[in-house]
Amino acid sequence: MEPARAGWLLLLLLLPALAAAAPGEFDPYRVLGVGRSSSQADIKKAYKRLAREWHPDKNKDPGAEDKFIQISKAYEILSNEEKRANFDRYGDAGESQGFSQQQHRQFHRFHDGFYFDESFFHFPFNSERRDTSDEKYLLHFSHYINEIVPDSYKKPYLIKITSDWCFSCIHIEPVWKEVAQELEALGAGIGVVHAGYERRLAHHLGAHSTPTLLGLINGKITFFHNAVVRENLRQFVENLLPGNLVEKITDKNYIRFLSDWRKDNKPHVLLFDHMPVVPLLYKLTAFAYRDYLSFGYVYVGLRGTEELSSQYNINVYTPTMMIFKEHIDRPADVVQAREMKKQLIDDFLSQNKFLMVARLTSQRLFQELCPVKKSHRQRKHCVVLLTGEGEKFAEAYEAFLTFAVANTKDTLKFVHIYSDRQQEFADALLMDEEKYRGRSAVVILERRNNAGKIAYKALEEAWQGSKEDNFILLDLLDQLRTDPGLLSSETVVADLNDELAPMFLIRWFYSTLDYVSDCWDSLFHSNWREMMPLLSLLFSALFILFGTVIVQAFSDSSDTRDSPPSGKEETAAKTEKNDASFSKESNSRIPKKGFVEVTELTDINYTSNLVRLRPGHMNVVLILSNSTKTPLLQKFALEVYTFTGSSSLHFSFLSLDKHREWLEYLLEFAQDAAPIPNQYDKHFLERDYTGYVLALNGHKKYFCLFKPHRSGDEGGTLGSCEDYDALQHAEARGKPSCSPGSRSIKNKLHKLSFWMERLLEGSLQRFYIPSWPALD
Repeated sequence: MEPARAGWLLLLLLLPALAAAAPGEFDPYRVLGVGRSSSQADIKKAYKRLAREWHPDKNKDPGAEDKFIQISKAYEILSNEEKRANFDRYGDAGESQGFSQQQHRQFHRFHDGFYFDESFFHFPFNSERRDTSDEKYLLHFSHYINEIVPDSYKKPYLIKITSDWCFSCIHIEPVWKEVAQELEALGAGIGVVHAGYERRLAHHLGAHSTPTLLGLINGKITFFHNAVVRENLRQFVENLLPGNLVEKITDKNYIRFLSDWRKDNKPHVLLFDHMPVVPLLYKLTAFAYRDYLSFGYVYVGLRGTEELSSQYNINVYTPTMMIFKEHIDRPADVVQAREMKKQLIDDFLSQNKFLMVARLTSQRLFQELCPVKKSHRQRKHCVVLLTGEGEKFAEAYEAFLTFAVANTKDTLKFVHIYSDRQQEFADALLMDEEKYRGRSAVVILERRNNAGKIAYKALEEAWQGSKEDNFILLDLLDQLRTDPGLLSSETVVADLNDELAPMFLIRWFYSTLDYVSDCWDSLFHSNWREMMPLLSLLFSALFILFGTVIVQAFSDSSDTRDSPPSGKEETAAKTEKNDASFSKESNSRIPKKGFVEVTELTDINYTSNLVRLRPGHMNVVLILSNSTKTPLLQKFALEVYTFTGSSSLHFSFLSLDKHREWLEYLLEFAQDAAPIPNQYDKHFLERDYTGYVLALNGHKKYFCLFKPHRSGDEGGTLGSCEDYDALQHAEARGKPSCSPGSRSIKNKLHKLSFWMERLLEGSLQRFYIPSWPALD
């Protein structure tokens, strides 16, 4: 018994040595290219250099994304002293109390006789054991902005923000996996954001913790706040959709619903199913095709739909989808299936998006129905009926519709247009000829380019819908098949008016409603840090309002106690009061000093002058080089001199020769939906940043940017030499140089004073960053 116990003790003592001797699967030191004795400053420099080189937005190499993830993971380990010490000691960054996963695997290899299962020492929160099912849903900032946001106008997205070392993320993983597969099959979008590697996107989405679930639709973000269960997530995605996508149809309203094709210029879809509520699949489909089709739902088990089911001979046991166009007595197309799948529905609807003779109500519809020809094989012609509204033109329209139904060729599209609503378009084609006035006309046209150029030929006589008119049009279309030169006339037409666009007041009402809804949701659910600006504005307004009322009340009571002054005394008092008010207003902008105090921003005063700057204070920093220091500082002092009366503004300058890397890091990692243009082109090392001015808010971690004024622009001072007035006497440095080079450098700060005005107004764009970089 004793030898066995000694063997066990010897084995346990040898385990750390075996683990340390075995090669690790991931070495953060090797990834960053630093030694084990490197300082935090060296590690940070190596990370910044590699991150700029391998960032997916900057590096188009296929392996750049994986390399960037490894770099971020390595920095996450080595920048944390506890994780770094754990890795140095055990070869793993996991917090496993001295016994890592790697040791456990080696323990199995060392002695197969142990019966412990892998799950005994399995830590699923480790990034190496992360579920790979989320990889196809991973989002990056540029991909989100350029593709996901525009696609959210066609389908809603359910997005999860996760990270490594997140126990709650593991807890919701089974439910998330099930719901993601289900919703994706129905037509919803799925996205995953890894906060550790995509901090910029996570910050843009407003995710301050993990896990966070949110929905995206029409570019608008909505946060999920309930328990993470399947039913809640399905209901959350369903609630993102507008409530009027699918109309409930019965025997009482189906005729009115199908007849609305004249008003909204769309085919109408009837969905027959035995479900009492509209399935989510149908709602998602209706949202995706809402610009082309109108949807109605018929619950065949409901009393009051018998006439409708009998009218169209519906099989009540099989889901059925019917599309109605100009004729409501019979469907234009039908599909039946025991189980409606998304692909089946998409194929069916994509072939029936337009009426047989659609009305051109917008330029977008014109471009879709009458595309520009790309080659002779892809030649498309549009037969356009230019007519009017009312019973007077009904016969001509019906005859044209009958002709179109009988000539369903892929190369021909039949459309009509109301001449009085699209007057410019009609005049360009008919030349305002007298024979077409008050009558219908038919024109065959072909779009040549997107600038509005078309080739066309109009029927010589007005269209009345007679047999003779039908024969003439049919003969022209037959000739067109063999002779494309038949369209001998050319002209340029203006873009069509959007007839169905909502009125300004309606758009304004809906925008206001959305804003109020966002504020209400933010008030009860959003993070309080996001609500601070709104709450500050609200309390300030209330304070000013009640303060004014109280002051006015005391003023009125004191006025009633005092005797009324005479006319002369009253006039003198008013004059004195106005003078005092003007004096006070003018003195608010008078500088407190006779000079501008501008200090250099260095690593010594960096923390006090920026990182720990008091709330409400800003540091206005001028970027200069050794060669431009004197003229830029003189011009900077002139521009900001009138703003030195504010105690919340501090003025500094930063040497570009010493701290170029700090500035480039700041401009690159600014967190904003519309970021600063890419600084890393092929000439970025020679980019001239002199004359840039940054207003840095150290407490709220954002900055405003002033870019230099280009020489030769209107209002420039290239041909004049500035005079320094009060500054010249205060500093006693003599007159500045009037050389052309000096004038050109000083001209970079032209209009800086106007920028300072906007800065104090709070109307400048703000670029947020997660943290201030170190000024090494």
